[in-house]
Amino acid sequence: DKNDYALILNIFLVAYAVGQSISGKMFDKIGTKIGFVVSITVWGLATSLHAFARGVFSFSFFRILLGLGEAGNWPGAVKSNAEWFPTKERALAQGIFNSGAAMGSIIAPPLIAIVWVAIGWEMTFVLLGILGILWVIPWLIFNKALPSKHSWITDEEREYIMSGMQQKEEESTKPGLSMIAILSRRESWAVLASRFFVEPIWWLFVGWMPIYLADVYGFNVKEIGLMAWVPYVGAAVGSLSGGYYSGRLMIKGASIDKARKQTILVGCVIMFIGLIATILAGDTPIKFVGIVAFVLFGFQFVISNIQTIPSDLFSGKSVGSLAGLGGTVGIFSVIIMNFLVPVITDHYSYTPIFIMIAVFVPLGYLSINYFAKEIKQID
Repeated sequence: DKNDYALILNIFLVAYAVGQSISGKMFDKIGTKIGFVVSITVWGLATSLHAFARGVFSFSFFRILLGLGEAGNWPGAVKSNAEWFPTKERALAQGIFNSGAAMGSIIAPPLIAIVWVAIGWEMTFVLLGILGILWVIPWLIFNKALPSKHSWITDEEREYIMSGMQQKEEESTKPGLSMIAILSRRESWAVLASRFFVEPIWWLFVGWMPIYLADVYGFNVKEIGLMAWVPYVGAAVGSLSGGYYSGRLMIKGASIDKARKQTILVGCVIMFIGLIATILAGDTPIKFVGIVAFVLFGFQFVISNIQTIPSDLFSGKSVGSLAGLGGTVGIFSVIIMNFLVPVITDHYSYTPIFIMIAVFVPLGYLSINYFAKEIKQID
């Protein structure tokens, strides 16, 4: 039942949404290094605990823990990139990070299926959880200090990183702004509004494409598995391309404002064209999946730059807070969409949903221009 499926999706997403704001503030308070240790440990433990789920209540509880742990991944990445990369390279760094998630969506399903058959579903959850926790060990070894004090990088590398920062590293030790102070800055709302409009585009296809392929084309589970990975190839390429494109614009002399907005505009045009094509040209499963790959390319082209804007606006202990709140706003928009999808599709079709998120694309771009007249450091 699609309503039950929407409920299962949203149980996780509510925790994931709340967790983004909590994690963003946590990363600003205790730092990126320990922040990731906390988030990944909770994430790994929650994954392993799924092996002990025996009903809807216990499964939902472990999904909530999983959402709270996983949520720290994104504001933590934004903050870490702000600490380690010059401004002109941050969107590419974020794109590389995002491409990892897309590659996971390509590689993980067949690997998990093999492990599932070999050792059973309970031990599969335990194994995945342990692997997540083991990740903490190399993280602590490699990320033992910030660039100014890290013994593994050369003086030339240190100078390159520090000279490309908009603020000095010592400013990152200053107390962060309160959430009220952050929200009092008009530019902050560019992040929140754009993520509200753009985020549902990714999650619509991530969460509902298997159901769509089954409903519209009559696909079974095997056929869905053979097709559903293709769009994530487009997403991975888009992640790298969007970050590279904005970085090249800055290298050629463009301001942060021009580079971010021009890149976001290009990606939004790609997304809009693709979403219109899902309505007009997605008449066969192969065409549809190809068009979705085009849409997700545009999404990732855009989102790596939107996710980087908090570090363009703020410094130090305010970056994670805004990045986390932006994630929360975006996910709550997704939750609303997840409740609308079964209602609309049961009475009409998927076409109104595609039209709705196509309209969201220009609204996302316009909201950035309306709230952020110029993307630059404001604190």
